[in-house]
Amino acid sequence: MTDPTDAREEDLRRALEAILFLADEPVGVASLAQLVETPRREVEGRLRELAASYEERNSGLTLREVAGGWRLYTHPDLAPIVEQFVLSSRHARLTKASLETLAIVAYKQPVTRHQITSIRGVNVDGVLRSLTERGLIEEVGRDEGPGRAVLYGTTTEFLERLGLASLADLPPIAPLLVDSDAAAADGADSR
Repeated sequence: MTDPTDAREEDLRRALEAILFLADEPVGVASLAQLVETPRREVEGRLRELAASYEERNSGLTLREVAGGWRLYTHPDLAPIVEQFVLSSRHARLTKASLETLAIVAYKQPVTRHQITSIRGVNVDGVLRSLTERGLIEEVGRDEGPGRAVLYGTTTEFLERLGLASLADLPPIAPLLVDSDAAAADGADSR
């Protein structure tokens, strides 16, 4: 027969683990205790036990107390494998529409939705939402003109993903525009 105390402790451990798995920033003991309706001292004890169990079984995860809370991390020994996964081309590819929109934002920022739509010739609401959710662009202010349209710009995540120190490291766009202008002129001459 299962001891009710053991079952309760196991349920508490599982609940804490599930919450920490979903959290994208450290979660304080007080918040965790409130969520699982358990005294702080007991929650803190379970967290320390959980951290020790990850370490004892040489898990791919570690549980650390950082910045006033607790957070799950991948084990530091696995950094090269995790980095390879995150940077792999198969991981969360962007659509052609997303890449075009991202390029417009990167080179013309700060830029409004209307300006992007004018350049692309199609509605970009969904693409802007997707790029914002991925953390590649963000609202950087409001236009001074009528309606005070939202201005978009790239994020530090954008720079990190492209391996750029700053926007100044973007390749110059002028040579690309000259080639496309020349191709358009060649196409017109051949008619």
